[in-house]
Amino acid sequence: MATPIHLSRRTLLSLAGLGAGAVALGGCGDSGSDSAGIEWWHIQNTDPMLPVWAAFAEEFQAQNEGVGITITPLENEAFKARLTTVTQAGDPPDIYHTWGGGVLRQQVEAGLCQDITDAVAPWRDILQSASTLPYEIDGRLYGVPFDIGMVGFWYNKTLFADAGITAPPQTWAEYLEVVGRLKSAGITPIALAGGEKWPGHYYWAYLAMRIGGVEALSQAAEDDNFTTPAFIGAGERLAELVALEPFQQGFLGASYGEPDGQAAAMGNGDAAMELMGQWAPAVQEEASGVEGGLGSDLGFFPFPAVDGGQGSASDAFGGGGGFAIGRDASPDAIRFLEFISQVDKQRRAVATGAFLPVTIGAEDAIEDPNLAAVADTLANASNFQLYLDQAYAPAVGQEVNDRVAELIAGQMTPEQVAEAVTVVAQR
Repeated sequence: MATPIHLSRRTLLSLAGLGAGAVALGGCGDSGSDSAGIEWWHIQNTDPMLPVWAAFAEEFQAQNEGVGITITPLENEAFKARLTTVTQAGDPPDIYHTWGGGVLRQQVEAGLCQDITDAVAPWRDILQSASTLPYEIDGRLYGVPFDIGMVGFWYNKTLFADAGITAPPQTWAEYLEVVGRLKSAGITPIALAGGEKWPGHYYWAYLAMRIGGVEALSQAAEDDNFTTPAFIGAGERLAELVALEPFQQGFLGASYGEPDGQAAAMGNGDAAMELMGQWAPAVQEEASGVEGGLGSDLGFFPFPAVDGGQGSASDAFGGGGGFAIGRDASPDAIRFLEFISQVDKQRRAVATGAFLPVTIGAEDAIEDPNLAAVADTLANASNFQLYLDQAYAPAVGQEVNDRVAELIAGQMTPEQVAEAVTVVAQR
């Protein structure tokens, strides 16, 4: 099992939505030449970033005659499944999305992606040093970041005010009180995409961090043991929340980015909170169809502290989005990553509201005050933990998502969840 990456994170997940097919852009040249074609898989398959990525590819082709880029935008879970299929066949795309961590380590050990340390060295200093850490394996670089961020609570200020809540909670006990007050006011406290499972693991991971500190998550990886007080306690506190029945109707089957899913419930004002990464405002607007989303009614606060916990309330949890280079890709693929990493391209991406910058000097493109708050919180984080379903080996990460989903559904106890994850880790 790979040790979780701690940054002193992490951008984040990307937008979820409907799957899309491959789009071949002009300028492909000789399709039989390895140097002429770049196959690029990404997960920004909805607005606002879908057209931005396409524009970058077109601009790169215009400047590099004979180099063509075939883009395959995929929804998050569909991407994971399809990438698993092609990597098992030993045929990864030339450029593909990666969150780094344990999944990337497995790809490196299988010889599926290129060591790009030396190729990126001439321009690596334009990137924030912390942003590249999830893509370093044994001191070598295997991916280039395009986003960095963290997970926290997004909330509807008007709904909080309607329930008489004047400030975001600072502790888990206060958070449970907020949930109770919202319910008493007839307001759905939390939107959750229970059908997709990964959003639920955010609660379990953050609670384990707050109880045991990031060191507890690292130690679990080293010992292949999740039956420790940090993880058992995380399950117990999550079970306390579930017992309050805080989620929207039908949450167990809900998606994240669909019109009837988690993000839409927030964007429509049908729920007061969601625990999600910095991309949340953009997906709320897209999924709900409400222009501008919640606008000034939307606020952000970090995950609360747990009374008596060893973890700091300033420890951040999240991840970054990056791109790895497939083992058979031509040098043109790395040149394309350099192209989209330039500060002018980063500013254009950041201006969509979907990303936080990884290129030094692009910070001035952050327009949304909530995203600026996320960036400030991340900048002042005392430590950083990568998403557990990426930090750990893929089988362990999937087990975390699946078993936590069962805990939220009332089908497993905290102890059973911890034991099940441990069993998979020790295989």
